Amino acid sequence: MLSRSSTTLLKTPAVRLLASRTAVRTKVTLPELDWDFGALEPHISGQINELHYSKHHQTYVNGFNTAVEQLQDLSAQIAKEPSPSIAREILQVQQNLKFHGGGYTNHCLFWKSLLPESQGGGQLDGNSALAKAITEQYGTVEALQVSTNAALAGVQGSGWAWLVKDLDNGGKLEVVKTMNQDTVTGKKIPLLAIDAWEHAYYLQYQNKKVDYFKAIWNVINWKEAARRYDTNSA
Repeated sequence: MLSRSSTTLLKTPAVRLLASRTAVRTKVTLPELDWDFGALEPHISGQINELHYSKHHQTYVNGFNTAVEQLQDLSAQIAKEPSPSIAREILQVQQNLKFHGGGYTNHCLFWKSLLPESQGGGQLDGNSALAKAITEQYGTVEALQVSTNAALAGVQGSGWAWLVKDLDNGGKLEVVKTMNQDTVTGKKIPLLAIDAWEHAYYLQYQNKKVDYFKAIWNVINWKEAARRYDTNSA
């Protein structure tokens, strides 16, 4: 049982504030990878994976955490003193939140979408529900790859291509693309995410991004995609 002095200490403003910030401001972190940086070679180099993960993805993690903290502070400010200037700051922070939040979540799925060939990367179980859906809609996995690569090639600048299960359309598969760090939302369940930003391929493939789009299918994690298809897990 706490003493009266201990109870009094817990009620002081400084301790309450610290406890509040600790509870509210839990930060996101980089996800643990299921494989080593060099495990996707020769299709994606270890150097690219290391830079992509520890530099680019970390930047989105940091930016998202900063934006969350800023939004919390500004929300408290505008609650006390509503003003157009604070409202404009909130709008700017929301843009940062969307960009860095998208970068953080998109990359989390991207890493899960990849698997070394030695662990079954690039191999789709023909008896899975996902494989049957692909055959029904596209004819072959290769035809789906061609459709996805066309979407990737159509990304002007930076963006992503996704294989999704559209629950608004009876669970049909769909290949969609998003720009910058926009992500898929709503009833579209992302099964695979392929990064079309230059930082995902340029050190190895330079201006031949089409070769990167072809090569990545050798390390696609179809097991994870099939799991998401079965469970409707985003």
